[in-house]
Amino acid sequence: MADQTIAGMPGISRMMAAGDRSSRARLVICLLGVALVITMLFSLASGASDASAASVVRNWLLGAAAGTEALSVRDSIIVYDIRLPRVVLGALVGAALAVSGAVMQGLFRNPLADPGLIGVSAGASLGAVSIIVLGGTMLAPLSAVFGTFTLPLAAFFGGLVTTLVLYQVATRQGRTSVATMLLAGIALAALAMALTGVLIFMADDRQLRDLTFWQLGSLAGATWQKIGAVGPIILAAMLAMPFTARGLNALALGEATASHLGISVQRLKYIAILSVSAAVGAAVAVSGGIGFVGIVVPHLLRLLIGPDNRYLLPASALLGAALLLLADAVARTIVSPAELPIGIVTALAGAPFFLWILLRKRGIVDL
Repeated sequence: MADQTIAGMPGISRMMAAGDRSSRARLVICLLGVALVITMLFSLASGASDASAASVVRNWLLGAAAGTEALSVRDSIIVYDIRLPRVVLGALVGAALAVSGAVMQGLFRNPLADPGLIGVSAGASLGAVSIIVLGGTMLAPLSAVFGTFTLPLAAFFGGLVTTLVLYQVATRQGRTSVATMLLAGIALAALAMALTGVLIFMADDRQLRDLTFWQLGSLAGATWQKIGAVGPIILAAMLAMPFTARGLNALALGEATASHLGISVQRLKYIAILSVSAAVGAAVAVSGGIGFVGIVVPHLLRLLIGPDNRYLLPASALLGAALLLLADAVARTIVSPAELPIGIVTALAGAPFFLWILLRKRGIVDL
């Protein structure tokens, strides 16, 4: 009789009972939730205004109650109209990039897969830059139809096309070649960057100032209007990703085994690709190119709580949001009163970590 522990999807998580780290994973998720709240308060309290996190919390909880120190009009504007949208947008973007990285690593069964490394972010940037440069001329009908959603939709379409092409190139006879995936990703990213360069050459002075935003990434342009435009897309994509967790766990055993366990592999691939494209496209549309979040966060958590995507995906969302907010706080304060592009901060932290991953996989380092 077949082993009943692998007869259905719940049994997959019990196949390695000796190495079960679910209790640790739940604890880590709770701690990451607390860390995210602390990071959000720290980000709200960081900047030119002297409004402290305590005064912000008191204002939220007690409002204008007698005996409480209310925020000044200046501080209220800074906190609620400038910092809070930036914090919300940073949390959404960080979570989207981290979860997308985790999903792609599960889909390609390789911990080095990342939307930035394999060209998805470059494709999304190409779509967004196309709207910035051509939105008033050649692509004006699209802008008229979709309004404020034109930019995130264009970024989504660019990321989707790149992901689909990459998957078709890297997959043969149901098997995905990691080497082909990485090489094809580099080629697609180079092509997207070349086309982006052509658009930059065509841009005028005003558009060039806007395009500078895409080169290094930033949350400086955060507004409630932008959150309203991309927030539903990011949230919808992130809500769909946890439903792929059990399928990604089964896919780690191979596509044939996953199919025998009742997983619709093709449907799983489509959901994963669409979700990643939507999340990354919308994130790039409002934050530009921010690298290494999608590879650092899932890999770090995989070392800590294991590869079970039921816990890895929500943990990645929390840690990705917290780390991007922390990077944004550093970017705003390290060269104050100027602001360092956040993409520089994530690259300075992520690139050495990526090199460490490569050395560790080759057995050069043991830590």
